[in-house]
Amino acid sequence: MVDNFYESYSIHTNIFSYMGTVLSRNPDDADVFIIGLPYDLATSGRSGTRSGPTAIRQASANLRWEEKRFPWTFSVFDKLRIADYGDLEFPSGNHDAFCKGIDQHYDTLLAAGKTVLSFGGDHFVTLPLLRAHQRAHGKLAMVHFDAHTDTYEEEGSSYNHGCMFYRAPREGLIDADHSIQIGIRTEYTESTHEFEVINAAEANDLNTTDIVKRIHQRVGDMPCYLTFDIDCLDPAYAPGTGTPVVGGLTSDRALKIIRGLQGLNIIGMDLVEVAPSYDHAEITALAGATLGLEMLYVLAANQA
Repeated sequence: MVDNFYESYSIHTNIFSYMGTVLSRNPDDADVFIIGLPYDLATSGRSGTRSGPTAIRQASANLRWEEKRFPWTFSVFDKLRIADYGDLEFPSGNHDAFCKGIDQHYDTLLAAGKTVLSFGGDHFVTLPLLRAHQRAHGKLAMVHFDAHTDTYEEEGSSYNHGCMFYRAPREGLIDADHSIQIGIRTEYTESTHEFEVINAAEANDLNTTDIVKRIHQRVGDMPCYLTFDIDCLDPAYAPGTGTPVVGGLTSDRALKIIRGLQGLNIIGMDLVEVAPSYDHAEITALAGATLGLEMLYVLAANQA
């Protein structure tokens, strides 16, 4: 059993883990595990998201000096035991081995009642993650932040970071009638689209309270998987990504919406598509690290 899960001092030394949490693969050591998925074999735009997990961990050092994150009134580390599992290992270029690795490692953790926050990697990683979480929790609702719907039916869709949410409902992983996408600003056909959409123009004009209300109404009390593609943010706030699209959300607006997800039955989370080779001053990696921390605070608040 590990006693010391988080060190708030010496914030820029030994940045091996997210937020300075201990490195552990023992399910008994934590309630929540952070796992890096350095995979970008399904990328259709600019590659480089395989380096995303490391960049997010490094940027998280900038968040470690606060004992509790504004505007929360508690420290997440007082309420949750959090450990960094490290990165999932798989042979370079081997799609099947990557998916089998997720099956093996996540099935063990989820069967033990643990929650996982995953850092990608390109967005394809969410498809095998949904499969693992569906095995543990049954059919899921999904809250999806993105510039793209990722519901495209394309040749080669088995491994494509734009096709996961075409496949997921057809595999019985998610209930489209209880799923919602926020920030979309690329083409989709509204009359035939399976998911409710709050497009980027709406999301930027609506009051965040109204957005949160629509998310809660859509999801209800179903077990909910939260996936956040960093390109949901405008490129001004997240330049380091493979398929940037102007007109997105600000980081402030995204954080406010995430905070509003308290009360949902969130059983798994990921943040994907950070590509540090296109980043400036760690802007994108810091946004990813901060959004991940906000997700952990929502988990902690749900247990209060």
